[in-house]
Amino acid sequence: MDFFTNSNIIFYILAYLLGGVPFGFLLAKQFAKVNIKESGSRSIGATNVLRVVKQKDPALAKKLGLATVVLDALKGAILILIAMGLGMSTETLWAIGVLSVLGHCYSVFLNFEGGKGVATALGVFLILIPVPTIIGAIAWAFCAKVLKISSLASLLGLIGVFVGVLIFENGLGVGSNAPFYIIAFIIVYKHIPNIVRLVQGKEVKVA
Repeated sequence: MDFFTNSNIIFYILAYLLGGVPFGFLLAKQFAKVNIKESGSRSIGATNVLRVVKQKDPALAKKLGLATVVLDALKGAILILIAMGLGMSTETLWAIGVLSVLGHCYSVFLNFEGGKGVATALGVFLILIPVPTIIGAIAWAFCAKVLKISSLASLLGLIGVFVGVLIFENGLGVGSNAPFYIIAFIIVYKHIPNIVRLVQGKEVKVA
């Protein structure tokens, strides 16, 4: 029984479960009456919310897309902030972050399907590695504005965070960049279909 009363284990379970809450799916279902799991890319992320809802109500699509980004980012940030307040170790904070992203990408509430993890990782990175995250965010914003391809902008933004980690946060306070690499791997893996379409020149732009 000590397993379930261990504070770290409790936070790990909560991180995975909270990460799995499909806010994009819920918001689109509640306010636009559409099932984004059956439309567009079938992802639960903000880009698919924007793409699908825009067909019915462009103004509502922007609001729901923004709300999805904010809520998905909070999934990655809020438990880390609470754990920091309780004085938990940096190793524990990173474990919470990894599990939050894993929960979002493989949600127990969606038969272990989910989104691509970008916004949830953003929440994690903003708290734990703010400087590299700002670098990545600038790269993402520039690429999104110029290229107008969400997946490519996200991947290039991730590369920006990676470069920032090597310059400013190498070791992540735990003696290894492994937690970042795990999150990055999950994001890239979830983007494999997008990468294939990019190579084929078939990836859809965001208008």
